[in-house]
Amino acid sequence: MRHASATAFWTLAPGQGALRQEQVSMPGPGEVAVRALFSGISRGTESLVFEGRVPESEWQRMRAPFQQGDFPGPVKYGYVSVGVVEAGEPLLLGREVFCLYPHQDRYVVPMDAVAPLPEGLPAARAVLAANMETAINGVWDAAPGVGDRITVVGAGVIGALVAWLCAAIPGTRVCLVDVSPRRAELADALGVDFCLADQAPADNDLVVHASGNPDGLRLGLTLAGDEARVVEMSWYGDREASLPLGEAFHSRRLRLVASQVGRLPVERTPRWDHRRRLALALDLLRAPCLDVLISGESDFHELPLLMPRLAAASGEVLCHRIRY
Repeated sequence: MRHASATAFWTLAPGQGALRQEQVSMPGPGEVAVRALFSGISRGTESLVFEGRVPESEWQRMRAPFQQGDFPGPVKYGYVSVGVVEAGEPLLLGREVFCLYPHQDRYVVPMDAVAPLPEGLPAARAVLAANMETAINGVWDAAPGVGDRITVVGAGVIGALVAWLCAAIPGTRVCLVDVSPRRAELADALGVDFCLADQAPADNDLVVHASGNPDGLRLGLTLAGDEARVVEMSWYGDREASLPLGEAFHSRRLRLVASQVGRLPVERTPRWDHRRRLALALDLLRAPCLDVLISGESDFHELPLLMPRLAAASGEVLCHRIRY
């Protein structure tokens, strides 16, 4: 079988990355060869991977679909790739597709592993697909209702998308909360209210936390009304988070709910699967206002020097797009 050369980004050790040459087989029956156009860095999770902060208990659950190597490294990790099909199954030839693949310029996968982009979705914006899937799952877990008062703590990509989705429900009042006043422009572009953490509205029907900082979750507990749900969407890796559960948490009968994109809510599994959820995410991304969530773009060959800077840039980076 003939092979082609490809270049991939690997985390070699905590805080150290490099580009490696790999051999890629030609596609066989039921497979497609993809040339990457863009990939996206999911800053929160990929920073934890790059810095070697995935706890050993999660090494298997945290594996990406096409990951090579093992935590803490060397490991080829990532799940946001947008490219064009160059060979393989005729029905997909020339189509732009999304794939849960690491940062690599060419690869071969089963045709079922790619999702064609819908008409009207530019490839450059499709790098938000994995983030949108996470946000959809979070909204399902949160179960907002018509007219609810909703506060989302953390105006990163996930928090912003959750706020945007919730704001589309009739009658809701959605406030996006962050410690940085610069996030006000982001909220305005998405059509949701914004306020700083010390001005956040209280007595909410629903609070969603997505800041990645335990302080944000502690704030979220104070903003929830009696009997309200607080949905935790942040993942801390090997960090511990202490919470004031000995104060009014019990008397106010608050509910703290975990949300994680790897598993669909149980009530949806009879009708939904991951492929249907991804198709929904891609369709929703046709909204041009979501371009505001792309905070920068770099060339693929800059990635070994770029990753340490992105991992350290807490609160400054939204989705950073990699161009091939």
